[in-house]
Amino acid sequence: MSMLANSEQRAGTGEEPPDTGAAARGEERHRLTAVQGLAALSLDAMASVAYGPESVVLVLAAAGAHGLGFTLPVTLAIAVLLAVLVASYRQVIAAFPDGGGSYAVAKRHLGRRASLVTAASLVLDYVLNVAVSVTAGVAALTSAVPSLYAHRLWLCLGVLVLVTAVNLRGIVESAKAFLVPTAVFVGSILALIVVGLFRSAPVSTEAAAGHASALAGGATSVGALLLLKAFAAGCSALTGVEAVANAVPAFRAPAARRAQRTEVALGALLGLMLIGLSVLIGRFHLQPVEGVTVLAQLADASLGHTWAFYVVQFSTVVLLALAANTSFGGLPVLMSLLARDNYLPHVFALKADRQVHRHGVLALGVVSALLLVFSGGDVNTLVPLFAIGVFVGFTLCQVGMVRHWRREHAPGWRRKAFLSGFGALLTGVATVVVTATKFTEGAWLIALALPLLVLAFETVHRAYARISERLELGRVPEPPRRCHSLVVVPVSSLSRLTSKALTAAVSLGDEAVAVTVVHPDAEGRRSAESLRRDWELWNPGVELVELPAPSRSLGRPVVDYVRDLTARRPDNRITVLIPEVEPARLWQRLLQNQRGAVLAHAVRRDTDAVICRLRFRIGPARSAEELADMRR
Repeated sequence: MSMLANSEQRAGTGEEPPDTGAAARGEERHRLTAVQGLAALSLDAMASVAYGPESVVLVLAAAGAHGLGFTLPVTLAIAVLLAVLVASYRQVIAAFPDGGGSYAVAKRHLGRRASLVTAASLVLDYVLNVAVSVTAGVAALTSAVPSLYAHRLWLCLGVLVLVTAVNLRGIVESAKAFLVPTAVFVGSILALIVVGLFRSAPVSTEAAAGHASALAGGATSVGALLLLKAFAAGCSALTGVEAVANAVPAFRAPAARRAQRTEVALGALLGLMLIGLSVLIGRFHLQPVEGVTVLAQLADASLGHTWAFYVVQFSTVVLLALAANTSFGGLPVLMSLLARDNYLPHVFALKADRQVHRHGVLALGVVSALLLVFSGGDVNTLVPLFAIGVFVGFTLCQVGMVRHWRREHAPGWRRKAFLSGFGALLTGVATVVVTATKFTEGAWLIALALPLLVLAFETVHRAYARISERLELGRVPEPPRRCHSLVVVPVSSLSRLTSKALTAAVSLGDEAVAVTVVHPDAEGRRSAESLRRDWELWNPGVELVELPAPSRSLGRPVVDYVRDLTARRPDNRITVLIPEVEPARLWQRLLQNQRGAVLAHAVRRDTDAVICRLRFRIGPARSAEELADMRR
């Protein structure tokens, strides 16, 4: 009825109804297209081609030149796993269009505890991805410009601040900013591969000249354990594949379809680049050397030591540094889902004007900065911890999807369940192998951090459960009733601020009382006597109560007085009204004594009284002519 009346009133006055369509279009403007999603959410996976093939080569180099011959088969196995993951996460996007990826799947089909393990693994992976990406990018830069090596930590922190600031403006803004670097990197890698396929021998080996080979001598046998280690090392190239499924709500409508296109495009480009680079490694018979990346050797061999070589190198530097953006696109959405489920503080569920989970972005930036400081900007300190968490999430997600298809019985569910089960088997093996081979290199930290993070989630959840019980959420509360209202106003002197505070007090409550704290020293007694005389002369009609303070404490006497009032008048509603000056300039707040903040903190901590803070705003000084006009 009221809605109808409001509509008629707007019609009668000529007022237009709210344009909800315009608001929706405004929100859509701050969401991703498929191409923008590729730039915003795939940088982690794209940049992994800079270290994924190299990780395989470094492991196989332990078996000498014969071991390097298995680079392409191992990469093909990784590409098969990539295809399975892309197909599976495409199904996840369709089944869980609200985002959350592995966490949402595990929560629905594997239970609360499994979902928390999944969420914890993703949180760790996202945070480590930021630190590893930034340090790897800066490492590539300092390799090109050795004089910057001593300043690598500050460079890392500077890049992190830049990426965080861009993401605070919205994920669409970050996508636009990173679209060109992504296109240059992908284009240069594809050009490197195409040109290299037409060459029978390296054009140049200048990049590796003078560097010691990392190839083991005399080794000829390649065992299953070595191949598993190479496969596990190369699987670091698969991190970031899940980011699109985690951030489905960030896409424009139809969000699920756009996210699926982005996932497929990501898988196709990443697979093509990984296989192409591995083919060139075999064609040019490259060996790992100290101080020069495999990608740099490939660019040198394929394109020559020309400007094109430097385009590949510097685009790699930029993309590695910006690959942290994948975490900024995926983790805040995941944190918002955890906050909605009461496993993280609810502040992480809030969105800013540009559809930004600002608190999640800031939290990720701060934690990543701490990791960078801890590692000193050294990528080798962080790499052993990388990629383990995400494979735990991969495995649980695939197992959850098997249960999903068995319950749904949708058309073709057996084929889909088999695909997810096959993916769970592959990622489960990869998880065990990666953890076992890197346990002594730092993976034990992840094994320790995972249960601690799950414990933190549980602690937050229990705290919210206690709050919910005390607030009786979900129950019909008792009807409101009127109480006698007593307003307590702390004062220290007579001023216009005092008059405004008492006016507000007598307006808000049935009864008002002013209190002043009297300190025991001579100066305190003189101030109290002066205030008492002035108060009697002023006679505002409000009683002034003096509160003796044995020490110089300001909050304790007021708290004791409020507690005494509560004990004597249990049916009264007591409000403490604290008058404060609001200066015209921000820097002028430094000139204030912060008495209001001290009092508010003490009353809020130790009493159940309502706290009301009256702001008296001091505007800029008026001229004499303006004052005269006001009087007239």
